[in-house]
Amino acid sequence: MSQKNETPILILSLLITTLLIAGGWWWFKKNSDANITSLIKSQPNKPDLDTSNTPAVPPVSTSGTGGNTFASVENVPTGLFNYGGSTSWAPIRESVDKKIQAEKTDFRLRYVQPLNSTAGSSSGIEMLINDRLAFAQSSRPLLNSELSRGKQRGFTLQQIPVAIDGLAVAVNPNINVPGLTIEQLKSIYTGKITNWNQVGGANIPIQAYSRRISDGGTVELFVQDVLGGQPMASTVELVSTTTQALRKVAASLGGIYYASAPEVVPQCSIKSLPLGRTQGKYVAPYQEPFVLPSECPQSRNKLNIEAFQSGDYPITRNLFVVVKQNGQTEQQAGVAYANFLRTQQGQELITQSGFVRIR
Repeated sequence: MSQKNETPILILSLLITTLLIAGGWWWFKKNSDANITSLIKSQPNKPDLDTSNTPAVPPVSTSGTGGNTFASVENVPTGLFNYGGSTSWAPIRESVDKKIQAEKTDFRLRYVQPLNSTAGSSSGIEMLINDRLAFAQSSRPLLNSELSRGKQRGFTLQQIPVAIDGLAVAVNPNINVPGLTIEQLKSIYTGKITNWNQVGGANIPIQAYSRRISDGGTVELFVQDVLGGQPMASTVELVSTTTQALRKVAASLGGIYYASAPEVVPQCSIKSLPLGRTQGKYVAPYQEPFVLPSECPQSRNKLNIEAFQSGDYPITRNLFVVVKQNGQTEQQAGVAYANFLRTQQGQELITQSGFVRIR
């Protein structure tokens, strides 16, 4: 075949080859795109994870106190945070919390009262579970029912201990008994002991006072740890506040009442009784020697810190910050607040407020 005839054939072959390559590429791309589209459609719709608004929640040191000062606390959120709960915490709210906010001006706290119940540990935890508080203050440990309700709402409740408190028993200054055992105290509030002469005192009828069990952690702790879950006698007079109860005890010769030790021990109009687990082995909630009412208010009784820390005093408890572990800013606020209180500065201020440091 001549060169003249071979040239068109060569050109035609190149053209056919080019068309085949182009067609193959088109077919491959079409099917690849279809497979990718099909794969995407087969996956469930998942939003992109946006962690920009999720706060980094700092850990809480449970083996001891934190840093030295409020300034050492990190990851403190800014904004206004509602908190509430135990009335036993009132001295801390009055002094320590104000100093925290003075140091961290962008970390603002607002105490919120419950709408249809009395302020206390239970109502504060309930408000926390129902998203009305960023964190809560409690004078008792969390209940299993509260932990369960939190899990039903999709989060875990955490309790962070920050201070030690105890229950102190107030009586009229004219009651002359060396102390009471826990069993005797139980018998008074369940109605088995009705006269002071049954516990070594004079012939004076006993008039017991208490807040309602729904009023807070102090009463719940008393009913659980002292009364063993038994109901109070019908003769126990219910009062609304500790202030009201202490006034009644001061005015009633046979009066008796229990409350957070810092609310009782320094008072001038009543006296706090030593308590013991066994007869004759009593431990005073105050530092010896006892300051007589006649010497008050120039001098006041102070907490027996050593007995509270060692556990020698028979009715002690921790104060807790209760935090909702949900990864939100409110969790960050609760952890930061607990870390403030666990610094050396916070622990010293807690001591000045009448409570006992955890270390």
